[in-house]
Amino acid sequence: MAAKPLTVAEVMALPAVVDIVVAGRAFGLGRTTSYALARKGEFPCRVVRVGSAYRVPTAELRRELGLEAAPRPSAPSSQPQPIVAKVIHKRRTRN
Repeated sequence: MAAKPLTVAEVMALPAVVDIVVAGRAFGLGRTTSYALARKGEFPCRVVRVGSAYRVPTAELRRELGLEAAPRPSAPSSQPQPIVAKVIHKRRTRN
């Protein structure tokens, strides 16, 4: 079962760097897909390998989601809206 996608407020409240699972949730991806895309170098934004862990800079995550200059809502809504970005899988071409 895929994890619940992050809302705009949750993405804006993230620390400077997050793990691959949290970053994947921002794109509506599950844990397995997030790790698979990171291993292939096809995750939707830059991934930094720290030892055996994958980390994603939150600034780049926000930029990819189009939230780098998003204004904060003046009043909280009763139903937070999830961010689900389309992940475009690049087809590898064989030479």
